[in-house]
Amino acid sequence: MSMLMNIKEVDIDTPQKRQSFTIGVIGSGFTLSRHISVFAEAGFRVVAVDLRHHLVNLVKENTVSSNSALDTLVKKHLKGKQVTVVSNIREATSKSDAIILLVQPVINEKKKSDYSKIERACKEVGMGLRSGCLVVVASTGSPGFTEGLIKETLENASGLKAGVNFGLAYCPLYVGSEIFVEKSAVNSMVVGAIDEQSLKTACLILGTLTKEILIVKDIKSAEAVRLFRDIYQNLNVALANEIARYCEKAGIDFIEIQRTASKQLHSYLSTPEIVPEDKMKALYLLLEEAEAVNAKLPLLALARKTNEEALCHTLRLVRDALRACDKPLRRAKISILGVSCQPNVKETRGTITKKLVRMMNRKGMLIRIYDPLFSFKELTEMGYPTERTLKRTVEGADCLLVTVGHDHFKRLNLRKIKFLAKKGVAIVDMAHIINPAEAEKEGLVYRGIGRGVWTK
Repeated sequence: MSMLMNIKEVDIDTPQKRQSFTIGVIGSGFTLSRHISVFAEAGFRVVAVDLRHHLVNLVKENTVSSNSALDTLVKKHLKGKQVTVVSNIREATSKSDAIILLVQPVINEKKKSDYSKIERACKEVGMGLRSGCLVVVASTGSPGFTEGLIKETLENASGLKAGVNFGLAYCPLYVGSEIFVEKSAVNSMVVGAIDEQSLKTACLILGTLTKEILIVKDIKSAEAVRLFRDIYQNLNVALANEIARYCEKAGIDFIEIQRTASKQLHSYLSTPEIVPEDKMKALYLLLEEAEAVNAKLPLLALARKTNEEALCHTLRLVRDALRACDKPLRRAKISILGVSCQPNVKETRGTITKKLVRMMNRKGMLIRIYDPLFSFKELTEMGYPTERTLKRTVEGADCLLVTVGHDHFKRLNLRKIKFLAKKGVAIVDMAHIINPAEAEKEGLVYRGIGRGVWTK
């Protein structure tokens, strides 16, 4: 039995006292590493379950990946025994006083939600759950899924009752890009819980990570905050993507407009981008839930359609760039730079590159992939046609397609690229890191989402 649900603030007001309590974190990838780091930095002991084995490999190989700062921090705590990594959820739960569930639902090929991974994880959590523990759900889901699917699965697997034998709360943890010892690594937290005791305990534990806790009246409200926040971002990106297409036709550089607008008070424009399905999850979940309760949300449906079109628009830009070079689409050699889901992060969950490659292969294009954060072996194991170096990737290319704005790509030598690639090489910049004028000055044909100032 855990004593966590009976703690008072004085019991965890120093990092030394927090070492008496263990936090179990269940998830994968960069998000898991961030959460491990903030809890360990706060002084808690951490038992982590890495569903994709990155941390297991980190320990075995004794290496630091391209997420060097974060991996170094995790390795420090692994070496100091502050953090342990196990492969069994039940084992981790049985050793933990609080469990942070980061497992996410999947959007399948029919654009429908699939909660089966979460359900399986909850069954394992339930089988190891001790009385007096706290479960904090940090997964994205439609309002009601915590008190429905998750609560029911935990209770059935454990034989315990939420709000009586164990605590249950919902809190999406927005962990910042940098990890600090002071309470600045995590943004303000929204917390909702099944009962007063669960709320109190969750606020005490999570209050060690942040300076601000925002309490809502129930779990469903906390879920809605997370969902609506993500949807708001999706809508802004959809608007940016639509305006960007206009800018391409009207000879306007959207990125210049964005930079200028951002300097004005209360003025902000989102960046047009290829939105990964993982980042559109909130849209899919709410549209599905709205359909179930017979609510019409036409604006969200249009935003989803607009953002889904970004991949097809990428192909249109590639085709237009090749046409300007007097080259056909079929059999064109395309070098794609970037497979990560975001700049400077070694994480592929939600990446658009896999889908983009499939679409290009169907059009008869010949693809090569390069990402400096991944080794040749890693890219090959993921099924990508790849080269060992950027130089080899660029050699003989008809078109370079930049999909991720890694700092490494911001230092591209355009003159050298023209020399290495074929005559009349094109560059399609979907990451907004290449200056159109500089590209054309070096003799490249340039295309970029929203950057309608190209002249060739």
